Amino acid sequence: MLKSLKLATLGLLRSSGVFTLVANSGWRQRRLLILCYHGIALEDEHLWRPRLFVERQKLEERFEGLKKGNFSVLPLGDALQRLRAGSLPPRSVVLTFDDGTYDFFRQAYPLLRIYGFPATVYQTTYYTSLQLPVFNVICSYMLWKRRGEVIADVQSLRLPGPLDLRTDASRAQIVRNLLAHADRENMTGLQRDDIAGRLALALKIDYAELKAKRILQVMNESELQEISRNGVDVELHTHRHRTPEDEALFRKEIQDNRSTIHKLIGTQPVHFCYPSGVYVRPFLPWLRKEQVISATTCDTGLAQATTESLLLPRFVDHQNRTQIEFESWITGVGNLLAVRRKAAQKPLPSRH
Repeated sequence: MLKSLKLATLGLLRSSGVFTLVANSGWRQRRLLILCYHGIALEDEHLWRPRLFVERQKLEERFEGLKKGNFSVLPLGDALQRLRAGSLPPRSVVLTFDDGTYDFFRQAYPLLRIYGFPATVYQTTYYTSLQLPVFNVICSYMLWKRRGEVIADVQSLRLPGPLDLRTDASRAQIVRNLLAHADRENMTGLQRDDIAGRLALALKIDYAELKAKRILQVMNESELQEISRNGVDVELHTHRHRTPEDEALFRKEIQDNRSTIHKLIGTQPVHFCYPSGVYVRPFLPWLRKEQVISATTCDTGLAQATTESLLLPRFVDHQNRTQIEFESWITGVGNLLAVRRKAAQKPLPSRH
């Protein structure tokens, strides 16, 4: 009911010219919208996690809206400099993509080239050379593929009882149990992948075929080099997609992440994105010690010249967002109507 009322209100505002009025205002020109995307579905990932994935067709619709609306799509670093200097062009937008998964290279990157848009990829790097599916998310995805079932034979996984796959909560608990076991044993990525393979066997899923599709894998070295040569900035997202609340461990994540990116593409990244949008205030001085000059969150809003540079808000777009909601945010109307802005701060699991 509330969703329908909201969409009806947005439709009325758009038809009455409010979207255009706000988009052309000096108020909007003094603000920067940073768009956030995670995955662009290769197959059915948008059905599995619609708040993290979009279909390619929907992403193309977004790009077309930016083009037809004459929005200024800027590189992140340039946009932030111009924001501070008060010299943003009208309707300024930045495109960011978190994690650096293969689906970005396969689905988003070709669209970026067609539209001529710059973009930033916040790249996690542990799996770059391993070229294996990210452990916790591939396990979650495979369990979802068998949702509604109860799997009795799980002896090879060393988990208690049958696997109850009938609810989101029960599947999430299985993933937590698998992670806890792998963490207790201090398993490497290869060892964790062996567990994922055994899980696939229990679920009667062809794991070799799934890996060949590269679903939930990060980009490899040659792919990162290609996107870097062609207008995509590769920036920091931690090495293992985790942010320990210990200064030495936290800074090591940044150092390992940066050194891997530098080794692969020769750049020295200085922009950062908090994995899963999770942050605490002590992270800010630690980032400054690592010469990080900006950090993006998943908090919702437009950035202003006075916004803390290490707590930049974004608009997280996903499969469940309608086109009119997207348009409300790129014009600025969505920001004016927003009530809840701070993203939920969930515990951050390791993706090692």
